[in-house]
Amino acid sequence: MAPVPKMMKAVQIDKTGGTEVLQYKDLAVPTPKDNEVLIKNEFIGVNYIDTYFRTGLYPNPKPMVLGREASGSIAALGSQIPNSLSFSNGDPVVYMGVSAYAEYTVCPAEKVLKIPDGITLSDACASFLQGLTALTLVEETHKVQSGDWVLVLAATGGVGGWLCQILRAKGAKTIGTVGSEEKVQVAKVQGADVIVIDRPGQGDVLKTVKDCTDGQGAAAVFDGVGKETFERSLECVARKGTVASFGNASGAVGPFLISKLSAKNAKVARPTLFNYIYTREEFEQYSAALFKLMIDRKFSVRIHETYPLKDVARAHNDIESRKTMGKLLLKP
Repeated sequence: MAPVPKMMKAVQIDKTGGTEVLQYKDLAVPTPKDNEVLIKNEFIGVNYIDTYFRTGLYPNPKPMVLGREASGSIAALGSQIPNSLSFSNGDPVVYMGVSAYAEYTVCPAEKVLKIPDGITLSDACASFLQGLTALTLVEETHKVQSGDWVLVLAATGGVGGWLCQILRAKGAKTIGTVGSEEKVQVAKVQGADVIVIDRPGQGDVLKTVKDCTDGQGAAAVFDGVGKETFERSLECVARKGTVASFGNASGAVGPFLISKLSAKNAKVARPTLFNYIYTREEFEQYSAALFKLMIDRKFSVRIHETYPLKDVARAHNDIESRKTMGKLLLKP
């Protein structure tokens, strides 16, 4: 491998705000400490959570290099890394951590995984955070069973597309919402059985759910949109069902009366992926399950666009427009 340089390009913010606060600049390459590895990033995932840190919805100390996931190769190893991880320089890996919007990132070894044969670096990055989010939603937040009717909002979005594919593999029946006519076919290919264009005058999501379920409602509603759709999601859920509110694309969900849930004995969850893969055992279990599904079921890894790292502002503008389909990647 080539020697590790002293300086690198990265995207840092010193304050919160719009895309104007994203600074593409030179920073020192970090040095791995005990139980850490240095990774040379090849593909970096763009996720909606990155915009939450940029805008200040999720407070975080500044200055801050954004980014929560990437794939690449191990460039250097810190000391005291457990032998059980069997890492070597040059290994192709994918990880979830912090400071991924950079040419090099230091990450705790426990949060790094070797990429198995049959999975490319780009597919590993494009699938990792969003695929694991979808998988843990249907296994942990609400254990979906074969035959269940499930409502997925933003079915062609990053997590939505993975939900549709995983739900199809589980034998569930999926109602997916999309924002435009051109997204209908994509949602169908991803695995949605019934598709609703969720725009005024074009589709009635609640009526569609009632029609498909003989008035019972959806066993689970996976809502990554947030504020705009939360009340409707409560209307769409079945008795003893679950509304999983896992994103804030339209803004954060405000306070609501918990007594509303008693009408159906419904449950509301606000999960985050990281609490489902907190231990190394959980991390490896769900990652192995995701990669196995990708290989065995030949899942489609939809990449909206791969942007040069210096064009990060355009990537943030695009993901916030809610007009993208699939994963946005950055290339250092």
